[in-house]
Amino acid sequence: MICSVIIPAYNAEKYLEESVCSALRQKVECEILIIDDGSSDSTRLIAKRLEKENASVRLLINKGKKGVASARNLGVKEARGKYIAFLDADDWWAEGKLERQIGLLESTGGRFSCTARELVSADGRNFLKVVGVKQKITYEMLLKTNSIACSSVVLDAEIARAHPMVRDDLHEDYIMWLEILKEGHVCMGVNEPYLKSRMSEGGKSRDKRKSAAMTFGVYRYMGMGLLKSCYYFICYAVNGFLKYR
Repeated sequence: MICSVIIPAYNAEKYLEESVCSALRQKVECEILIIDDGSSDSTRLIAKRLEKENASVRLLINKGKKGVASARNLGVKEARGKYIAFLDADDWWAEGKLERQIGLLESTGGRFSCTARELVSADGRNFLKVVGVKQKITYEMLLKTNSIACSSVVLDAEIARAHPMVRDDLHEDYIMWLEILKEGHVCMGVNEPYLKSRMSEGGKSRDKRKSAAMTFGVYRYMGMGLLKSCYYFICYAVNGFLKYR
């Protein structure tokens, strides 16, 4: 198995099938793990149907709502692929994404990759803006702006297991990327918008004040003092303004 696609799903009945189908269209041998995180709508029924219809789809169940970090960690634990790809249930991929990223990692010996993303309206009809990525992203670069979209990541499974996600009250994925890059790894960027990122209502990053507070909390979690945290927070704020203006 080359790649395991991890899709956490909580009350995702509106979008889950589109997300899963975009993973099924990838021309790479992969399994798709849907982790139902205590949904109260028809998410689990949809996931069961997709599992029945497609041999590469597996449904895993979190007992109760434990949060997206726990759901992704369960998926990583159960994954059988050499690589892990994260995909949120309300996002989707363009064709060729996994092939392009895995080809890049295989040809260069890299172990961590992300892509640019296209921001899409909640109804999926209007394409709003492309957010690019650098060819290489280092720890110092990532401290100044979190340019790695979770649903764009392809990651060596061994590294993913060594760095489980923590702190749902902060940006759990940002912490994971920082911990990995702090070890000396580099994230290799593909500056093409293979990820279609839906601007859904209720996402943690939609409330900019809350998101900013969580980002400052990430710096403190990473062991930085107050002054250093303030410096990187200012960098984050400036880069965020430039990114979305």
